[in-house]
Amino acid sequence: GHVLIVEDNLLVAMDAESLISDLGAETIDVAASVAAAIDAIERRTPDLAILDINLGTESSLPVAARLTELGVPFGFASGYGDRVALPAAYNAVPRVSKPLSMDSLRRFLAALDEG
Repeated sequence: GHVLIVEDNLLVAMDAESLISDLGAETIDVAASVAAAIDAIERRTPDLAILDINLGTESSLPVAARLTELGVPFGFASGYGDRVALPAAYNAVPRVSKPLSMDSLRRFLAALDEG
């Protein structure tokens, strides 16, 4: 389906886009900021989303809140693993560590399907 990737690092975003495409995504939007991500969501609601937790000076939590309102499955990607503290409302949200690999992304997407 349609996947939204929210990632502020261009190389990581390109890698994620390539992996998601290889796994069969029909269309992919990539956003590097909260504003760009919200704009992408309002243009076309994704079927699922992968959110980098830290976007430079901002957090992707406003994007997570909007996706939650819309009922869109999403998960967090982080170079910090599980060490990033999130609000309790997001404790059950799947996480994947960066750098992404095909295997870690498959497990991550399976966890999103189960959620």
